[in-house]
Amino acid sequence: MSFTDLFIRRPVLASVVSLFIVLLGANAFDQLSVREYPKVEEAAISIRTVYTGASPDLVQGFITTPIQQSIASAEGISYITSSSTSGVSNIVANIRLGYSSDTAITEIMAKVGEVRGELPEESDDPVTTKGTRNRALMYLQFRHPDMTTAQVTDFLQRVARPQFATLEGVGEVAIIGDRIFAMRIWLDPVRMAAFDVTATEAAGAIRANNYLSSAGETNSDLIVMQVKANTDLTDVAEFENIVIRTDGDTLVRVKDIARVELSAENFDSVAFTKGKETVYLSVSSTPSANPLEVSKRVRDELAEVNSQAPEGLVGEVGFDATNFISASLEEVVTTLTEAALIVILVVFVFLGQLRSVVIPVVAIPLSLIGSLFLLWSLGYSINLLTLLALVLAIGLVVDDAIVVVENIHRHIEEGMKPLDAALTGAREIAMPVISMTLTLAAVYAPLGFLTGVIGTLFKEFAFTLAGAVIISGIIALTLSPMMCSKLMVHTTETGLAHRIDVVFTRLMDIYRRQLRDFIQYRVVTVVFALLILAAIPFLLMFAKSELAPSEDQGILFVASAAPDYANLDYVARYTRTYHDIYSTFPEYRTMFQLSYGSDAGESFGGMLLSSWDKRDRTAMEILPELQQKMNAVSGLRVFVIAFPSLPGSGGGAPVQFIVQSISDYRLLATLTDELVDEARRSGLFTFIASDLEFSKPEVRVTIDRDKVARLGVTMEDIGTTLSTLLGERRINRFSRDGRSYKVIPQAAPETRIDADWINRYYVRTASGEQVPLSTVIDIETVVQPAALNQFQQLNSAKLEGALAPGVSLGDALAFLENKAAELLPEGFSVDYDGVSRQYIEEGGRLYGVFFVSLLAIYLVLAAQFESFRDPFIILISVPLSICGALIPLTLGFATLNIYSQIGLITLIGLITKHGILIVEFANKLQLDGLSKHEAVVEAAAVRLRPVLMTTAAMVLGVLPLIFASGAGAVSRFNIGVVIASGMVVGTLFTLFVVPVVYSFVARVHESSEGDAAPIDGLPHGSH
Repeated sequence: MSFTDLFIRRPVLASVVSLFIVLLGANAFDQLSVREYPKVEEAAISIRTVYTGASPDLVQGFITTPIQQSIASAEGISYITSSSTSGVSNIVANIRLGYSSDTAITEIMAKVGEVRGELPEESDDPVTTKGTRNRALMYLQFRHPDMTTAQVTDFLQRVARPQFATLEGVGEVAIIGDRIFAMRIWLDPVRMAAFDVTATEAAGAIRANNYLSSAGETNSDLIVMQVKANTDLTDVAEFENIVIRTDGDTLVRVKDIARVELSAENFDSVAFTKGKETVYLSVSSTPSANPLEVSKRVRDELAEVNSQAPEGLVGEVGFDATNFISASLEEVVTTLTEAALIVILVVFVFLGQLRSVVIPVVAIPLSLIGSLFLLWSLGYSINLLTLLALVLAIGLVVDDAIVVVENIHRHIEEGMKPLDAALTGAREIAMPVISMTLTLAAVYAPLGFLTGVIGTLFKEFAFTLAGAVIISGIIALTLSPMMCSKLMVHTTETGLAHRIDVVFTRLMDIYRRQLRDFIQYRVVTVVFALLILAAIPFLLMFAKSELAPSEDQGILFVASAAPDYANLDYVARYTRTYHDIYSTFPEYRTMFQLSYGSDAGESFGGMLLSSWDKRDRTAMEILPELQQKMNAVSGLRVFVIAFPSLPGSGGGAPVQFIVQSISDYRLLATLTDELVDEARRSGLFTFIASDLEFSKPEVRVTIDRDKVARLGVTMEDIGTTLSTLLGERRINRFSRDGRSYKVIPQAAPETRIDADWINRYYVRTASGEQVPLSTVIDIETVVQPAALNQFQQLNSAKLEGALAPGVSLGDALAFLENKAAELLPEGFSVDYDGVSRQYIEEGGRLYGVFFVSLLAIYLVLAAQFESFRDPFIILISVPLSICGALIPLTLGFATLNIYSQIGLITLIGLITKHGILIVEFANKLQLDGLSKHEAVVEAAAVRLRPVLMTTAAMVLGVLPLIFASGAGAVSRFNIGVVIASGMVVGTLFTLFVVPVVYSFVARVHESSEGDAAPIDGLPHGSH
């Protein structure tokens, strides 16, 4: 007795098995988290060190280099980047995927501590922080019509940020466009000279008169009293009245030589919303958090923060990434429903009986619900990829049940009673169902063991799909035969089912005759198939490749770069006009813009679009027009980009190409400029530029050491004078409302507008007199890079670019690689960052998985068929179906990316199932007495209906993916169009090429009854 007989004869047992699957899945559903993508934690450890007033080369030599050399030996680091700008060193250690970020930051902090003593005393302590390479989840915008930016910032620091930071699931909360309170003492060099006060003396007096003391306590026999002395200062008036020096009865105070105000630490950045100055809070979620829940908590907390804010100060959600996540999830759920309805309709059209339709349809919810238990048990989540797996599973899970139902239906139509037909049909089909189930599981198994970001992302996809298929196989062998024995009946000669049977009988006869002709001219068929196979490399050659397609996320990011000499006013003047440009687009909803001045001269922001259902154009269709309009902005280099939807890339421009060497920066800049020129002439980029340009003016002060020595002026005097007046150095702190803020003396803005003012600054000589610096210095202006960047501790220049319409990332990087090979001399090398690095590292991983999946299926089939020939016959249609799948890619409808590659891998299992049905039945017919040719013709004819049914169910089931719209539609289209085109072409080849190859390759299975019986039209015993 076959094991399927047990469930047919015991219907309650079969029902209980299925109900148990439902129970487990339903229980798991409530406990599953909802995310955009599977959890990917790619940590980045940042080390920021401030060395106020120092030039980039000084920062690199004395700060960046020692720290980089120390941390390079830390475990878990993938690669290190650094940037040395005026007064600031930024080092980023990117941690390997899967390595503990907590362990990494602990070791890196220890390494930084080891070299702290080697750093200049004047530099601040390095600040080490941990972050991720993923973008912020939300941006909250705050503005007030009358409050200053510093006042808004203070409220955010004291009230808003602490409240948001304590929310469950919230990671980093950063203030953007902030102005932190500081006591600014604007020194007037002219009045200082008049009152005979030097910058060093002024700074020293301020430092000495603003001293935070811990005086201690008195302690008698019974009472302890704390002693507090007012040695520190707290307001503007107190700082104004600091006595710097006495001149007889006259007191020279700070207010005599300076203007004192409660202002801001720096004025290097400003944020805008629709042209109005704004302060932003960026909120990031932790890697394990549910972003949808985090967004809801933040919105609820925002209402509480607004209730505590001063009247008129309002916080709003400027950008929320969960809008795209929610919309994408809703679209996939809609696609899931549409696919299920289409599959049900397909099954009904092929069977014509509602009774028969119910049986395979039941497999859909049971398999999908059962797979939820698998997700929960493995610690996975409901996300875009697992939902996409469930959409594909709809067409797969009905396959096994369709094969069972069709075989039992055939026996009933031949006159068997339903119970006998179920017993016989289930026994016949059990082995093919097991083979098909194991085959599909074998296809996706290699995906589950893939490493890297792609492996982390698609592991959940693979196991979800494989789990649903395995559960569907269980249902097909337990529940489906039992339901057939209870529900299916012989069709009447006037019913719809009978008419459909008549159509398929005629179709089988036509197909049987055509197949005999193909076998008769089988050499021609094989040659034709070989020509199709030979076309695959050419199709791949013309298919454009990228890591992942650009998705319409409801926002276009706009990055701008000003000349290196530009300050904040320059940058802000142009970026304020962006709102007017955005307003010309009917899809425009709102915007944000953050502009940097001083050393950076950059601006970054975004144009947020209306919801997907309220506009006709996608973000990618709007992008070229926006880029064209932004090109008209004079004074700035502007490029528009759509950030990749996949996590882990770190954002930025799609092209991030790095040239590195131990050579000096000037030679590096010369060579990269040549490379940029070639790239611009190629037409592949709408924008491309290098971050290494010798265009930032630098004032070089040359000191006459002989004169200095004769006058008794020390180098320390000159250095301190310059750093005090120009360097924006903190000398100490003051307390205000329970918080400490910096005290910063500096020359007033109007007295440092050009280099000539340096000559009018004074220092004191050994004789006590003051002399202007012009006495002992010479000034010249040169140009230097705004930042000295390094990649893996080598001097580097990064080329960042945006792609022209129709150009793939693979084509762009290939061009740069080829040109670099031509232009760069020995000692130079190239590397990648951001999206480009992810493409290079991850883009080819799935090719290996494809061949491993093929090998895995071959071995599984060889074990099942006890033959090395039969698996070859079954798999011959796989490369033919791949050829069909590559056609829309070659025609430009889609690209070769991770989604289309997943579709190609899925095709392996889908097409293989057809071959299994034909080859397994042909072998059985040989054992029953038919010749090899006769057996394969009859097997293919009998299996025609289930093959067409499963193909129609899969192809029509992915139509909602092909015609998808809204959030996440591009990814769904890529996988859908590959599967549909591959299935159509692959099925055609399966029905004709597989039987032909079988007639060549398959071994003869001897009948136990002697000679094989002939079939009309074929000679007896022909092989």
